[in-house]
Order: sequence, then structure tokens, then C-alpha cells
Amino acid sequence: MHAELRQAASSDTDLVLAFLRELNASQGYAFCETTARRALAELLADPALGRVWLILSRGEPVGYAALAFGFSLEYGGRDAILDELFVAPHARGQGLGRAAVAAVLVEAERLGLRAVHLEVERDNPSAGSLYRSLGFAGNERQLLTRRL
Repeated sequence: MHAELRQAASSDTDLVLAFLRELNASQGYAFCETTARRALAELLADPALGRVWLILSRGEPVGYAALAFGFSLEYGGRDAILDELFVAPHARGQGLGRAAVAAVLVEAERLGLRAVHLEVERDNPSAGSLYRSLGFAGNERQLLTRRL
């Protein structure tokens, strides 16, 4: 299946938030509408922070992807984390996730990024398999996080 990416605009905020809410619910993560809306508005307003795309199938939005920029001496320059990837349940199993990640990687190269990182839940082997088939590899490091 072919997935198209369309860069999200501030007019897409409610749609992206609906997808984000569904993603968080499916993973059992807490969701704060106020915090999510503020963070999304900041990301959409400042292209130096990253990009958000809607994933389209036959012209209809079925999910979204968010890439957040960073910088790494180890990887030789600007890098990013594929912070969010969501395909609505009704559109899964058609190769849209694979096509969306591939399209995000093309955009990342076009933007001059040196590496793209992502996290995958250990109990989601199908997603892990998808990402490995697209060239992502793990290492022996652990990502540790402290909220501020």
C-alpha cells in the first residue's frame, strides 16, 4: 500500500491530537490534552524543532508521524528521533506503517539528518520486526529518561 506524507499545519492540530490520544490510550500511557496541545503547537510553529506529518491513504488521514531534531557528535551532526508513529487500527496491516517510515527516512535524508533513532516497546515484536527490516538496529545501551 502506498502512504503519502503531508506536512501537518496548525489547522491539523485537532486531528493530530485525536490520533495522539488514541495512540496513548492503546499503549496505556497517560494523556494530558493541555500538555499535548502546547507541545504540538510548539513543534508545528518552529521547523528547527522537527516535523509532523499526516499519513494519508488514498488522500485520507489515517495517522501521523513526528520527527524531533537533535544533534549528535557520535553520529556526526543533526539527528532525530522518530518520536511518534501512529496508524489507525482500521488502516493497519496494509503496509502503511512501513511506507510511512520509509517516507520519513527519505525526508530525514533530504533535511540533512545523519541518523534517525526510535523507541519500540519490547512487547511489540511486530513493530520491532518492521523497524529492523527498514534498517534500524538495537545496541546494548539503555535509554534512560528523567522528566523535568
